[in-house]
This record gives sequence, structure tokens and C-alpha cells, in this order.
Amino acid sequence: MQPRDLLKSMFSAAVQAADPLTGIKAHLPAKPQGKTVVIGAGKGAAQMAGALETVWDGPIEGIVVTRYGYGCETKHIKIIEASHPVPDDAGLVAARRLVAAVSDLTADDLVIALICGGGSALLPAPPEGMTLEDEIAVNEALLASGAPISSMNVVRKHLSTIKGGRLAAATKARVVSLIVSDIPGDNPAYVASGPTVPDGSTRHDALAIVNQYKLALPQAAVAHLSSPAANAPRPDDPRFIRNEHHVIASASVSLEAAAAVARSHGITPAILSDSIEGEARDVALVHAAIAREVLGKDRPFAKPAVILSGGETTVTLRGKGGRGGRNGEFALAMALAIDGHDLHLLAADTDGIDGSEDNAGAFADGQTVTRLRDAGLDPRRLLDGNDSYSGFAAIGDLFETGPTGTNVNDFRAILIV
Repeated sequence: MQPRDLLKSMFSAAVQAADPLTGIKAHLPAKPQGKTVVIGAGKGAAQMAGALETVWDGPIEGIVVTRYGYGCETKHIKIIEASHPVPDDAGLVAARRLVAAVSDLTADDLVIALICGGGSALLPAPPEGMTLEDEIAVNEALLASGAPISSMNVVRKHLSTIKGGRLAAATKARVVSLIVSDIPGDNPAYVASGPTVPDGSTRHDALAIVNQYKLALPQAAVAHLSSPAANAPRPDDPRFIRNEHHVIASASVSLEAAAAVARSHGITPAILSDSIEGEARDVALVHAAIAREVLGKDRPFAKPAVILSGGETTVTLRGKGGRGGRNGEFALAMALAIDGHDLHLLAADTDGIDGSEDNAGAFADGQTVTRLRDAGLDPRRLLDGNDSYSGFAAIGDLFETGPTGTNVNDFRAILIV
């Protein structure tokens, strides 16, 4: 099998292992005496809703919000599409509709919450004193900051009327959350900023993150974080006592599935971690150093081998007008670090979208730098301008999958033969 075909096969296995249907089947709650209402948000929420409909034996209704172009056909659960990664009016309306869908329920009813990555941007719900434009500005500042996703979501959940467990607190019904985790470490309270799962963070934690990353937030956001009203409900709040949550898919399971594909082709897999964080270009340098060591010295393991890792890297924006997400940035930085070496890699987001472009990620190898230069492009300048997309598009090395229906975050595979 050609290197890129093998890399594609491992990615496909990783995505299939994160199919929400398997996890939903395993964690179906008991039917209530009253109604069953479904709510949800995330880039894979529509597919989760469709999967739930196929296995739920009884009346069901509800509403979930997903990214534009990520909807699918459902029979009973309404799908709303909104903007990601920058919120818009459609998301604002969707957030209000989710709250309305659960606010009049009783203790005899059941809410099934389908939560996955992307829900933070898809559920804008600014508190009193803030506008949608303020929340957009907060989101843009966070995306450009280089802060890890867990820190971003601590800030988001204290600048919201729906995140940080507030959506679950808005109902008297029992809430069962089924979660596809895109968060390193799989803390369910951080996925989509935890609309139905509270955590112990406070507004003071959010302010510390604002200061640490020197975030230029709107004055209304700073004022809100300075007020006790910003504190989200605590996990010991009695409103959550009957609720439960389950992580039904994660990067760990997906990487094991990719490793099995490698073994079936006589390739030794080495899973570095399912929860790697840090600047994409810095993480790439570490991966490149390990790959070169294996290639040249057969240590810390012997070739043929594939290095696998997951998690969520970040990108600190250094230029203006650049295109591309964290996986493209990783691939470009690594291409520079393995120039001339017989190595092949794929870096991609398991939801099918790397950042805000139309690709999942990109391929790279020891000849990528040469191909870029032959196309009249300077790979170092592309990296300095956060413009990986333009470079990989020019040489036909973008990896495009379309929406996958799940989201367990980054997938990186480095093939050493």
C-alpha cells in the first residue's frame, strides 16, 4: 500500500471508531414517565441525533445545533445550522430555542443532551450587559491567543447564560448527557464549554487566563467577569443531583483503531499520547525529532513504524490574512523539519474541518519543501504568516474529507518505513 493510502486508512479507522452510534447504544437512559426531549450542540450533533433516533424506542422530540453544512436528515429532532468557529445570529437564536425546549419540563421528563466539539461557538448566549458582537470579539481573541482549549472554555463558560452547566440548570427534568470528547484528558465539563455539565472553575480562574494570555476583551466582558454574576453553578448544586453524563467517544479509542490498521500491514504503531497540547509548530518539531531518530537509528523503536498522536494543538496568529488551521500548521512545520528525509505524515481534524477552511488537514513528506519551492512559494514565509492552507493547496496536498459526523480532535500519523 502506498504511504498516503495507508495514512488515509488509519484516519478512516480512527473516525469510524468515534462513530457516536456505538456509544449511544451503550448508554441509552431508561425511558421516563413523561416526555423525552433531545437537545445538543456541536459539529457532530446532527449525526448524533440521527443515531439516537435509530435506537430510541418511543416518542422523542427536540432540537440540536450544528455547523453550516453539517446537518443531516432526521425524523423528529430539529436540526439548526449556525456559524463556527465565529458565532452568528443563527447560533444566538438556536441557544434560546434550546433553553426554551427544556425550561417547562417537569421532574417526570427526560432530557438527552448530545454534546460534542464546536458547541462553544455554536451556542452564543451573552449575559446581560454583553452583546453578540462582544461574544464574537471574545471568541476571536481566544482563537488567536494560543491558549489551550480547556483554558478557552473556562473563559467562555463564565461569559454565557447557557454554558458551564446553565442549560441543565434551566430544567427540572433529569438530564443525561452523551458526550463525544474533543478535549485532551476528556473532561466532560470542557466539551463545548459544558452546557449541561458543571465544573469547579470560577470567574477568578477566567480572569487569570485573560491576564495570562493578555487577551484584549471588550470592556463589557471584563466588567462581567469582575462581577459575582459571572460564576457558573457548582457541581454540588442540587439542580444536578439526578443528572449523569457519559463520554461515548474519545481520541484514545480512535488512536487504538488506527494502530490496529498499522499492525495489519506489518507496521509497528507507537501512540505517543491522546492528549497532546501546545503550539502546533512546536509540537511538530518534537514529532519530527522522534521520527528522524527512528529513521536513522531505530530508536526508541525500530522501523517500519508509525507514530500516532491526538489531542488539540493551538496556533498563535502572527500574521494577517493567512489561511489554515492547526493541523496544516503542524504539517508545514514538520515538513520543514523533515526536509530530505524519507518520512510521510498526515495531520487532520477528525471532524473534517481544520480551522475555518474546507480541508481536514494536509499530507507532508520529505519532499514537501521542494514541491513548495518549485511552485514559487517560500515554506518558511508561509509558516510565519500562518498560511499553510495556501501552500498545501498549491501543491495538491490538502486532505479533504467533508463532514465526518464526529469530533475527537486532532489525528496525527507519521509513517517511517
